[in-house]
Amino acid sequence: MKRKNSFALTGGTLALFLISFAGTASIGKQVGTANFFLTVRDFGAVGDGEADDTKAFQRAVDSDRGDVYVPRGIYRLTKTIVVDLDRIGPVSIVGSGTAKLVMAGPGPALKLVGTHKGTANPGTVEENVWKNQRMPSVSGLEIVGANAQACGVEAIGTMEATFSQLQVRKALHGIHLTERNRNVIISDCHIYENRGIGIFLDHVNLHQINVGNSHVSYNAGGGIVQRGGDVRNLQIGNCDIEGNMGQKAPATANVLIDATGGSIGEIAITGCTIQHTHNATGSANIRIIGEGQPRGAYAHGELRGGNITITGNILSDVQVNIHLYKVRGVTIVGNTVWKGYAHDFLIEGCSSIVIGQNVFDRNPRYHYGDGATANRGLVFRDCDSINLTGLQINNVWRKKGGLILEKCRHFNISGCIILNCDNCGILMDDVQDTIVSGCMVSDTRRESREVAALKIIKGKGNFIVNNLLKGQLGIAPGSGKVTNNLKN
Repeated sequence: MKRKNSFALTGGTLALFLISFAGTASIGKQVGTANFFLTVRDFGAVGDGEADDTKAFQRAVDSDRGDVYVPRGIYRLTKTIVVDLDRIGPVSIVGSGTAKLVMAGPGPALKLVGTHKGTANPGTVEENVWKNQRMPSVSGLEIVGANAQACGVEAIGTMEATFSQLQVRKALHGIHLTERNRNVIISDCHIYENRGIGIFLDHVNLHQINVGNSHVSYNAGGGIVQRGGDVRNLQIGNCDIEGNMGQKAPATANVLIDATGGSIGEIAITGCTIQHTHNATGSANIRIIGEGQPRGAYAHGELRGGNITITGNILSDVQVNIHLYKVRGVTIVGNTVWKGYAHDFLIEGCSSIVIGQNVFDRNPRYHYGDGATANRGLVFRDCDSINLTGLQINNVWRKKGGLILEKCRHFNISGCIILNCDNCGILMDDVQDTIVSGCMVSDTRRESREVAALKIIKGKGNFIVNNLLKGQLGIAPGSGKVTNNLKN
């Protein structure tokens, strides 16, 4: 009886071991079958960091096995490994996080090439794409650049390309999306300390891309960058994005969406920490440049780039925290913003913008050192149809005002608290048809001299009503009606 129980326990333990072993992705061999999971070493890769493993890697990819497993080691590549999806079928290139690819030649270490020419609509996807090309995956690898033009991964013509648990560093660009792609997912990645751009949407026709739960940091040419192309449905969420601008590099941003020569729409940036570096020229945390003809408060034209949500982010320590240029249909709400050295927000040539409850603060922790030189403040230039509600703005220093409107019209400014700003709380210059209501504007600093709560230098058709204002009012003749305000 004892023997029987002992055997049952041993057999059960063995069964669990075999099940666990069989379930380990792409490692060893399948239990109970004659099919072995091969690794790149079975195709001749050495993985010692000195041998050229390029041909072995390419043989493993071209073997049409689909599962390309990269065990622990340092694999030196001198040419791009081209993954021709339509020829070899679905591919997963995977490691467990212990393998390093050193790209010693120019170009990407891995290049995924598909033929998808349709959209994200299933009816436009050719059968060969579903059969051979869907969801090419790269995961569990470190890629390190060892050539001035080395990059991490490039994708072209793909459907559902998926990059996860991938680290790319010391390359030119990290993840490079070119020409045309659809339904891209980038998650749980570390794109770190590259000479160019971390995640680069390079004049690409791309709809549906999710970037989530990733660190994108210290890339000198920008963190997540779109230039040109046709991009829709870009979601950036729950990421740490910081320091993506070289001090001697051209002006860029942690998130830069530049639709010049292209088009953008349907963008969400949510739940991220985005910060650094204020001593880089022209640095921004979020900079969005729209397409279309110039449009201002008094100009004809058309804005098309937009439909953007920016919410729930932590933004700090750059020249401009959010810079919008010629975009429309933007909602900005629920963000915590500080240490904008030139401005917290700079909004130029935009329309149909809703900016709700956001905090623009100067924490005493940053009163000293470099933090004391941050001017901060919100500036709107040449804008039309803007709703500002529930803003908390305090301690804007060395600026003409905490909230500045220049050549604007059709603003609704309501329920805002603006405290302790140098020179003026709200400054309006050449502003028309704007309402300021239910706001508190005050300077409580003991050492401060008498400053203006609100000024209208030039304008017409404005209405200043039901506000609590502490400080001087400077209202140009004929510029607006001031009524039922409490001044103390």
